[in-house]
Amino acid sequence: MKEARVQVKVPLVPRPDMQEPEENIVTGVEKDKLAPVNLRAVPSQPAKCSSPEGKSTDKLDRQAAEHIHIPVIELDQFRRVKRRRMRTFGRKRRWGRNPTKWQPAAAVSALLAMALLIPVILVWPRESDSVKSTPVRADANITRTPAPAPAVPVTYPEPKVRVYLSATGTTMNLPLEDYVTGVVAAEMPAEFRLEALKAQAIAARTFIVRRLAASDTSGVPSGAADVTDTVSHQVFIPPDQVKSEWTRLGKAKEWEKLQQAVRESRDAVMTYQGKAITASFFSTSNGYTENAEDVWGNAVPYLQSVDSPWDKSLAPGFKQTVTMKRSEILQKLNLDAIPVTAQKDGSWMEVLSTTKGHRIKEMQIAGETFNGPEVRKLLGLRSSQFSWKAVGDEVQITTYGYGHGVGMSQWGANGMAQEGHTATQILKHYYTGISFGQASKMLASK
Repeated sequence: MKEARVQVKVPLVPRPDMQEPEENIVTGVEKDKLAPVNLRAVPSQPAKCSSPEGKSTDKLDRQAAEHIHIPVIELDQFRRVKRRRMRTFGRKRRWGRNPTKWQPAAAVSALLAMALLIPVILVWPRESDSVKSTPVRADANITRTPAPAPAVPVTYPEPKVRVYLSATGTTMNLPLEDYVTGVVAAEMPAEFRLEALKAQAIAARTFIVRRLAASDTSGVPSGAADVTDTVSHQVFIPPDQVKSEWTRLGKAKEWEKLQQAVRESRDAVMTYQGKAITASFFSTSNGYTENAEDVWGNAVPYLQSVDSPWDKSLAPGFKQTVTMKRSEILQKLNLDAIPVTAQKDGSWMEVLSTTKGHRIKEMQIAGETFNGPEVRKLLGLRSSQFSWKAVGDEVQITTYGYGHGVGMSQWGANGMAQEGHTATQILKHYYTGISFGQASKMLASK
């Protein structure tokens, strides 16, 4: 849009008694172009003034008008003057006037700024990445989900055991743990280590739980009880009787240790494939335990032969010798007489084979064949590993170990306990591949 130009007429009125030459007036106009000019409004009608002499002012007005020049000052000139003043006061020229000088530097600066900002933007935390915690007023009406209660172990009622007391012919009904206490007191010496007593308690408990789970009353007169108190099942002494007897003998500490063993092994049983095992045990091994099939004819996966070297050095009855007459041996084996041929060479007793547990598997006596456990039972020997020597009409038989040899050796368990083994380690050594379960749980659904 083109600027409008305004012409302003500024009258310059000289004093009445003063006249300027014409060239001075022109020079004054040029000076006004360089200096600031104060513009005043000039009335359209000339002012009238009176002179002291009383002369008429009309004449004076005409004379003054002849010497007055009205210069025309354009606004464009004022703009140029303003720019000169701005340069005079040091205002610098903007560098945008010459873009070719600063644009390369600006581009490099922009690239550097972007190189610095991009990594910052990438790692800058976002609102979704942070977890904002909102304080909750204590008195706010907020529906809260209750914290889950700690798991409470499920408890089952303690099973009961009916024991047939062979001495009186009566039946005693008592809790399972009391029955185990009476069995451990009767089956294992109280002087044994605590871990050995705990292993015995678990074995005794497992034995009766298996019978209870199967409702097995075999070997009990009239089937009115679960088990007897004899070696046919497990030897048992009523706990009250044990406590009074041991207290009288000054064995109060042994009684406390026995109770501790039962308490610390409470409700634990040995299992195989989820069922209670046949937890057979015996007193003393000959250095090895037996396979179940070599003694009872049936293979049992967890009743396998293992080493038991502790018995030889610990058990007082590890080796024992008994003397029998030849006629007594024949009588107990239900033999008539010794064949003549056997009498001549002296080989009327001969071992045919042995077991993995180094016991006699088969032997021949007076021409008849017997297995080792059978001879042990008929002759009343302590073990099926034995040797003999004939002296005249007598035979000296020496046995090694004590018991049938299947399962846990009690003296071997005590030897392991003396070496620092736990009850669990003892049982896992003598019973191959077993696990552990809870007696009351196994019998709860029965």
